Amino acid sequence: MPRPLWAGAISFGLVTIPVKIVSATEDHDVHFHRVHLADMGRVRTRKVCELDGEVVSQDEIGKGYEVSKDATVAVTDEELEQMPLPTAKAIEIVAFVDADSIDPVRISDSYYLAVDGQVAVKPYTLLRKALERSSKVAVAKFAWHGRERLGLLRIREGAIVLHSMKWPDEVRDPQELAPKAVEVGEEEIEQALQLADRMTINDLSGFRDEYRQALEDIIAAKADGKPLPSPDEGEEKKAGEVVDLMAALNASVKAAKESRGKDHDGQDATVHEMRPTKKNGGGRPGPAKKNAAASKSVTAKKTTASASSRAKKSTGKKAAAKKRTAS
Repeated sequence: MPRPLWAGAISFGLVTIPVKIVSATEDHDVHFHRVHLADMGRVRTRKVCELDGEVVSQDEIGKGYEVSKDATVAVTDEELEQMPLPTAKAIEIVAFVDADSIDPVRISDSYYLAVDGQVAVKPYTLLRKALERSSKVAVAKFAWHGRERLGLLRIREGAIVLHSMKWPDEVRDPQELAPKAVEVGEEEIEQALQLADRMTINDLSGFRDEYRQALEDIIAAKADGKPLPSPDEGEEKKAGEVVDLMAALNASVKAAKESRGKDHDGQDATVHEMRPTKKNGGGRPGPAKKNAAASKSVTAKKTTASASSRAKKSTGKKAAAKKRTAS
């Protein structure tokens, strides 16, 4: 299990659940050191007091708040831990809301909540099952890293997840960034919807960080003294092109259709070419048209024969009636 980042308890009414916060994500970024290019020596950040110019060790550094230009108040970690705040060592559930009502913009970092001791197993399971059986999520308040935060509790594969959230006044109004109104045609909207439908998937596990992979390739090449990978000139040219919106949408939909035209084995699907009709530019009629004409001819012959038979029967009846009258 990763190293716990925080230890406290979930406060759920009169229920207390001892938990530990564990990071829900991992950092796979490539990290660089700052170096002196002349000799590759590491360049360190020195913590220097601006009054006496002396380098200060970590145990001599504390927190200070500037209340005025000439006055700074020191605040110790012990004083912060002893603040009369209910959420100082607790994740206090304050409300439950519908999951769909949460704006994703407000969600920040994510953490798993692990049970802290056997005593926490039953109340942890109780809260988990209550959240699983409802369509709601729990809104909580907790103090961490020197400030009180708003949190969101939900369930992910049997574990309670804590999402750190922005306070309402921390989210900017998007109206100041919205573009000016512009007319968009219905055909363009329909093409965009077709593209979205063709690109719809059910699983995001196949996505990879291509930038990190390219960066690792560069580092490996430099370490081995090999030439650096060259960029794809075709892609650069493509990125610089300016195309018509409808043309771009049509091409995108076509590409998506071709991509979906592969079967589960990755083999290309069979595509049957449609022959043009006379109305659309000439060409020989297809077999279906020939069969239809032949069918009409047979039907006409059957109809003619049937009519001839009925006429002969009618003539015979009239002749018999005349003979009876004469006798």
